[in-house]
Amino acid sequence: MAVSHDIIFIGGGPAGYTGAIRAAQLGLNTACIELEPKLGGTCLRVGCIPSKALLEASEKYDEARSSLAEFGVKVDSVSLDLEKMMARKTQIVDGLTGGIDYLFKKNKITRYLGRGRIAAPGKVVVTADDGTQTELTAQHIIISTGSNVASLRGVELDYDRVGTSTEALSYPSVPEHLVVIGAGYIGLEMGSVWKRLGSKVTVVEYQDRILPGMDAELARDALRLFKKQGIEFRLGSKVTSARKDGDGAIVEIEGQEPLRADRVLLAAGRVPNTDGLGLDEVGVETDRRGFVRVDDHFRTTVTGIYAVGDVIGGAMLAHKAEEEGVACVESIVTGFGHVNYTAIPGIVYTHPEIATVGASEEQLGERSVDYRKGTFPFLPNGRARALGMTEGKVKILADAKTDRILGVHIIGPRAGDLIAEAVVAMEFGASSEDLARSCHAHPTLSEVIREAALAVDGRARQM
Repeated sequence: MAVSHDIIFIGGGPAGYTGAIRAAQLGLNTACIELEPKLGGTCLRVGCIPSKALLEASEKYDEARSSLAEFGVKVDSVSLDLEKMMARKTQIVDGLTGGIDYLFKKNKITRYLGRGRIAAPGKVVVTADDGTQTELTAQHIIISTGSNVASLRGVELDYDRVGTSTEALSYPSVPEHLVVIGAGYIGLEMGSVWKRLGSKVTVVEYQDRILPGMDAELARDALRLFKKQGIEFRLGSKVTSARKDGDGAIVEIEGQEPLRADRVLLAAGRVPNTDGLGLDEVGVETDRRGFVRVDDHFRTTVTGIYAVGDVIGGAMLAHKAEEEGVACVESIVTGFGHVNYTAIPGIVYTHPEIATVGASEEQLGERSVDYRKGTFPFLPNGRARALGMTEGKVKILADAKTDRILGVHIIGPRAGDLIAEAVVAMEFGASSEDLARSCHAHPTLSEVIREAALAVDGRARQM
């Protein structure tokens, strides 16, 4: 006999578990299918959370070695306990995944451990590791299976010497030389971790810039700062092969000498995770890259089947996926659910952090939008000086006629937290004048945002 639910999520990552909780709150009999024993998806298990734990730990290690003396703190000797650092990372992940388990129980969400396959509209079959199958039925089925690491022709993954971000989160020792293929968010974050811990890091990127898609001015600033930190870059370079070679690896680059490395990290993007879902059999359409096609209400081409998160493309970010999971459920139950894609922030958790929301200058130029620009550096900010973190700036782009904020881009201390003010401002349709007129506490880093807003109108208070 099939087990009946009102709504079923296939995938327990940010889109799935957040959407499932919202569905339960709205009174639906909710189920969630997840292949991994731990809920939370790639983000929580082997992505956002463990990487940030290592970024924070490696930054503290580097700070103790190189900059605490400037604050009058003398440290006679600093040593790395990589095993303890990794154990702390695992403890953080376990605590958060356990928290999702608690929320599922609290909201009476039924969790199924296994692989979900859509057998027909309204019907899902769950296959456990031991081959046992459970048939489920529901009026609404939501695909929230996330994404996988994209492959690259010529790169032979052995998931040890040549691996992905999953392996880079758990190297048993510090590589003498780490080659990172890809200069996006993931590659730069993981490269930063191992550089701080003692590795020589070389980043190889096919394009002639880092952080493709981000505001070019910020990307140039970031490149300068990363080079200053000792990370090496091979931009405009095509990797033709990467393979294990003895106790290390060889990376071959078109027109250049091969690179010998202890380990290689492939970080060249992500692809939708749709294998084994049965989409073709039930008629769910995907685009040429494999992303599930949906309308404005996240409905696929089959009635009663929806898709949210990385599997539908766009910005592959956990918070974007969460918004879509909630919006999809609210659309089903209330008839209205909306995600404002112009106000989805993106953050690179390097040092300094890089955060952005809205349009870049390049995008505004492509759209022939007339805009004004205001920038202000962190250097004269009192709080930044007290922190010893004065590199970077805030840039605000506003419509030349209406003054409405179109984009905000930050590189500097705690940019990931500061961007929230810009997101809220854009969500409410604020102007640069609104930010400039709002009182900001002194001394705080947020004052730099206010000064950048003043700079849009040429009124920034210079030193």
